[in-house]
Amino acid sequence: MTASVEFQAVDANSEIGLLNVPRHVAIIMDGNGRWAVRRGLPRTEGHRRGVKTLRAAVKHAQKRGISYLTLFSFSSENWSRPQQEVSFLIGLLRRFVHDDLAELVQANVKVRVIGSRENLDKSMQVLLNDAEEKTAHCTGLVLVIAFNYGARDEYVRAVRVLAERVEAGELNAADIVEDDVSACLDTKDIPDPDLIVRTGGEQRLSNFLLWQAAYAEFYFAPAPWPEFDSDAFDDALLAFSNRDRRYGGLSCDATGT
Repeated sequence: MTASVEFQAVDANSEIGLLNVPRHVAIIMDGNGRWAVRRGLPRTEGHRRGVKTLRAAVKHAQKRGISYLTLFSFSSENWSRPQQEVSFLIGLLRRFVHDDLAELVQANVKVRVIGSRENLDKSMQVLLNDAEEKTAHCTGLVLVIAFNYGARDEYVRAVRVLAERVEAGELNAADIVEDDVSACLDTKDIPDPDLIVRTGGEQRLSNFLLWQAAYAEFYFAPAPWPEFDSDAFDDALLAFSNRDRRYGGLSCDATGT
């Protein structure tokens, strides 16, 4: 597979104007299969088309000056899908990393992978580690790939770490605070998402970044992921720029400031 969109490093302020750009955008890339079925195509064709959209989304995130882009590529629950579809999805990820890694490095994109790697086969673990290591020096957009990821699984793993520390006498259970939990999550060095986008018309999180989404803004795009083009991405960003983010406090209008 060859890249259909050329990655390129761009000025973070280009074409932004007065837009209040979120630092971190997370996307649930939903609707690939339904997009294909509606066109009489196999579901796998929707996933193939989704990879092209992924490439374009990375480029557009750079263009808009977004610092972190997290993409929900494969959940810990997706293993229950038909084996043929699972194998195809895994193959797409392998080809994306293999074919696009050099261009991501050239574009100064750092790759991070979140999700459990414990039960992945050795070749997949090597592939994910290689993607992180070869882009570790990059200082531009951080592309976070959520693979074999589920928020509840992430919590369980974090709780185990905290329990082990308590058992070892390193931590008093009564002293555990939010920062201790956050420090044990896969996203420990990644800021919480400002905006979570879900494509395909569904309106749920589906076990995605539940802890981190505490104060995120949500945007549900009707278009399935293969149709989520730069204009649709901008619609989500514009909607975010008009939100009044209060973090539990009062709005500017309520305080008179």
